[in-house]
Amino acid sequence: MIAGGIIAVLGLLAVLFPFVTSLSLSILLGAVLVVGAIVHVAHAFSPASIWGAIWQVLLAIVYGFAGISLLSNPVLGVTTLTLLVIAYLVVDGVVKLGWAVVGRGRSSWLALLVSGALSLALAGLLWVGFPSTAVWAIGVLFGVNLIATGVVLILVGLSTRGPAREQVVTGEREQGV
Repeated sequence: MIAGGIIAVLGLLAVLFPFVTSLSLSILLGAVLVVGAIVHVAHAFSPASIWGAIWQVLLAIVYGFAGISLLSNPVLGVTTLTLLVIAYLVVDGVVKLGWAVVGRGRSSWLALLVSGALSLALAGLLWVGFPSTAVWAIGVLFGVNLIATGVVLILVGLSTRGPAREQVVTGEREQGV
């Protein structure tokens, strides 16, 4: 429950400061990609074939270029990440609408239809406001995700708290405490 509370508070901070959150995520992703590039270079010395080494070096170059690009211009990285989120939401919406049409008559088809429509609507809203949506979109979406995750963890903690207490009390009774 404590971890859930901390995650929910971090999510609230991310929603309140979306641009700082977006920049931080862009910088973090850049750093992870640079570390990935270093790992690929190190891995290039381990393959049994020359082609394996060549592919590892090529991957290292791609990772390194992307990582350094994000680190050198995190605002452009946030813009790129926003475009990727828009593309993801479009694909997600289309797939869910397709599943809803194919599965019409099943109990979950309406939920898929609504979820797909919401994904497409959100993608449309982000696209219409682009590039100004890049300033806040990643931070707000990440923050909302953290809040939802934190609430779920709190609820899981609360639901397991009762049975754990009963088990402790039952164990104490059996021992005569």
